[in-house]
Amino acid sequence: MNAEAPIPFPQPGPISDVVSFDRKELGQILRVYGRMVAAGEWRDYAIAAMRDLAVFAIFRRTAETPLYRIEKRPKLRARQGLYAVVGIDGHVLRRGHDLDQVLKVLEKRLIGPV
Repeated sequence: MNAEAPIPFPQPGPISDVVSFDRKELGQILRVYGRMVAAGEWRDYAIAAMRDLAVFAIFRRTAETPLYRIEKRPKLRARQGLYAVVGIDGHVLRRGHDLDQVLKVLEKRLIGPV
């Protein structure tokens, strides 16, 4: 009997190379997202984790470009701030070190004129 050694599965690269949102950050983001969904403003989202940034993209409809992107860039931690909210046109609406403060720019858009 000629038994071959099992072929091991490829091991993924180091996880530390990927930037992602932690549980607390996702909770803060999803709290605002849930309010906007309840108000009928937003309908879908997508999350991407890359080497230098993590993105939470917010859509009015799935097939469209994102209305807003919430970005986490650790390299900007010491400068402008770790978090940013970017509008549909690519302009940074707010940047800072505290995610709750950065997300307030989205809540102000919900309140708006009646």
